[in-house]
Amino acid sequence: MKASTDKLLKQFKALADPIRVRLVALCGVAECSVSELTAVTGQSQPRISQHLKQLCAADLLERFRDGHFVYYRVPTKGADPLARRRLLALLPADEPQFAKDTERLRTLRTQDDRVNKAGDDRLLHKALVELTVARPLGDLLDIGCGRGRLLKLLASRAHRVVGVDIDPDARRFARAEMLLAGLPNCTLRQGDMFSLPFADAEFDTIILDDVLAGTEQPQIALAEALRVLKSGGRILLLASIRDNSVAELNEQFTEWAASTDMRLAKPRSIPEKKPDWLLAVATPSGRSVAAA
Repeated sequence: MKASTDKLLKQFKALADPIRVRLVALCGVAECSVSELTAVTGQSQPRISQHLKQLCAADLLERFRDGHFVYYRVPTKGADPLARRRLLALLPADEPQFAKDTERLRTLRTQDDRVNKAGDDRLLHKALVELTVARPLGDLLDIGCGRGRLLKLLASRAHRVVGVDIDPDARRFARAEMLLAGLPNCTLRQGDMFSLPFADAEFDTIILDDVLAGTEQPQIALAEALRVLKSGGRILLLASIRDNSVAELNEQFTEWAASTDMRLAKPRSIPEKKPDWLLAVATPSGRSVAAA
């Protein structure tokens, strides 16, 4: 048989399971994590992972990493995307189970958003706003902006706001959010923290948005941030507390600042008890700056 015929047979075989069909339908609606797919379908995580492995092998789904998380989606590119679209178009759009799964996913994400807004984001927003009371943000750069959470929080307090992220889907989402929020001073750019698409000394405030702990070369990223920082500017180091303890992150912050010749204000745990975030202000030691 031709390779294309053999591949089609593998895809038919992969779809010959009710759970796998549901997974494909869900990942056609939105990018989903394993935990979300587990919660929606009620299946165990090992079982869902095995289904996902088969669907990826059949080129019906693809996996990608976004920060600390892994997501699955129906590919939009790759080999013969038209044939894939035609095959998946055979799935009945009026299937009640698909509608239930989609609604369950929406409910899960709404609950997650509610928790974040009531907890992490509120307290983090308060801490960041406190940093802007005596000292404006000016031109703000958010490195690793993701879906624009901090851009939305801080845009009204800055002159110009630029978010940089390597993930195009996150940037598209962030652009939509900025439009809905009515924030015309915000813009999104493709780029990574090791090679920023900006000239020297463009920004007054730079946020390294939970990106340093996940890289093997944090000093290089910090040096690049320093390159685009204006004289008298400051860098906000932000890290979520997941696998690392507060003490470990504090030590890392100190090492990163020392290696790039920066002064580091005492990191702040947010909240103080059972913290989710660590926030610190770093300023170049060779420049005359106001106390952070």
